[in-house]
Amino acid sequence: MAGDASRNVAQCIALALRRHGVSHVFAQSLPSAVILAAEALGIRQIAYRQENMGGAMADGYARCSGRIGVVAAQNGPAAALLVPPLAEALKASIPVVALVQDVERGHTDRNAFQDLDQIALFQSSTKWVRRLAAADRVDDYVDTAFAMAGSGRPGPVALLLPADLLRDIAPEPVFPRTAQLGVWPLDRPRPPECLISEAASILAQAHAPIILAGGGIHASQAADALAALQQDCSIPVLTTNMGKGAVDEGHPLSAGVLGSLVGPGSLGQYTAALIGEADVVVLAGTRTNQNGTDNWRQITGDSKVIHIDIDPAEIGRTYEALRLVGDVRETLADLREALLRDTNLDRRTLARPNIASRIAACWDRFDKDRQASAHCAAAPIRPERVMHELQALLTPQTIIVADASYASMWVAGQLRALSAGMRFVTPRGLAGLGWGLPLALGAKAARPDDAVVCIVGDGGFAHAWAEMETMIRSRLPVTIVVLNNGILGFQRDAETVKFGHYTSACHLGDVDHGLIAQACGCPWVRIGDPLELREQLQRGLHGQEALLIEVMTDPQAHPPLSLFAAMDRSVR
Repeated sequence: MAGDASRNVAQCIALALRRHGVSHVFAQSLPSAVILAAEALGIRQIAYRQENMGGAMADGYARCSGRIGVVAAQNGPAAALLVPPLAEALKASIPVVALVQDVERGHTDRNAFQDLDQIALFQSSTKWVRRLAAADRVDDYVDTAFAMAGSGRPGPVALLLPADLLRDIAPEPVFPRTAQLGVWPLDRPRPPECLISEAASILAQAHAPIILAGGGIHASQAADALAALQQDCSIPVLTTNMGKGAVDEGHPLSAGVLGSLVGPGSLGQYTAALIGEADVVVLAGTRTNQNGTDNWRQITGDSKVIHIDIDPAEIGRTYEALRLVGDVRETLADLREALLRDTNLDRRTLARPNIASRIAACWDRFDKDRQASAHCAAAPIRPERVMHELQALLTPQTIIVADASYASMWVAGQLRALSAGMRFVTPRGLAGLGWGLPLALGAKAARPDDAVVCIVGDGGFAHAWAEMETMIRSRLPVTIVVLNNGILGFQRDAETVKFGHYTSACHLGDVDHGLIAQACGCPWVRIGDPLELREQLQRGLHGQEALLIEVMTDPQAHPPLSLFAAMDRSVR
């Protein structure tokens, strides 16, 4: 195809995808001309079942591969259903290129079948949206799409492809392109040296500095740089939900996830004081969002804030800060070098044993608090027991994916990262229910040799049942753990706290998930006895096939969130 002077636009798009290193496209065969051309080049199509799941698969692929995810969709309802996963990617700073078929150029604004103003449709959920309008501009637009997705603050883009244009013969480009833009981040800008020096001086003189690390650490592959700064300069680290895994949580200066996980029974009820008492807070790759700061209450006005972020608009959004605009990995490396080279770290060295001892005491108290639930032998099963059994089987290479709501919170609050950079993938941009399984399938496509465990509630899982068929057909074996408590737990608990009662929608029907799994060809097991957990989790993590593990869990259990703190204290 590469040497064919009469190749069409669709073939040129496929060639551009291959040039950018694209190996997978999440699609449903549309735009057909593009998918056929891509498959002819060896690009694998992962065909999703539900039209709102392909975008989440591309998102999960991007998070775990270091490459930009690609999703394709038809115009009309399929395009409209791309909006939610692209909005998640936008808020979570994940690069996805959406190739969306559009109606034929002569049919626009004539009420053609499934015609819609797709530029307007995608404007609020992408960084960039354009329509390819000329056969001689293919490489220009495809390259710009990848550059926009992977540069600056990463995010999704949409390129609209009129169906008739895809069949047109494309002329040889006037300016041939050879760039490979499929990896991210594309650019790694650094703050000026004078600001790095100022930040280093502030940290060296601080009495109680702390780092709050967000999802930007993973986006920038900055875990090693953060670990080196933490270790060599003796600065403790907390993470946000999306920053989970940014540091080894077994390190003596790692204090786990904070955010809203600060209620009775949480680690955060003890570690929140570390950030509350800090005189210097380094925000590293975090948007300082509501959940990551427990309603913006955890950083006091007495703290000096140093904010590192690739997006200048995020710095100062909530907290006035010393602005270190740049790539998080390079900035952390420069900051460590400046601290070691230009400052006296005696204060940090002398303070280290005390802060390490304090953090260890927080972990010890947390472990004692959760002993009863983590080892509970009763049925229905406590989710903490599920996490306890899972923890014993994890390796640093295991990828943990969780659905939104309580599934994410059990993972963030109960599991412990075994290494810097270990991946815990959660949809925390918009936090939509049902995205756990498609994110996990994207992660498995990205890292087929690593075990992928997907934690979902029965409420969220109902949004994505059909993708079990995708999992089996596409040979993407994931261990799915369904925490089945028969209720929309967060909705019930939040309504109870706010209004004193909850709506009838919170109750779910008794679903036989095993029959659904069987219909899709997926092995399954239902667990009602906690003594069976270890064996079945081991079967899933160490096996070579997909497995659905349905765990009948306690409907009264909920993560220790600040929203429920008063209610939880009253029953203790």
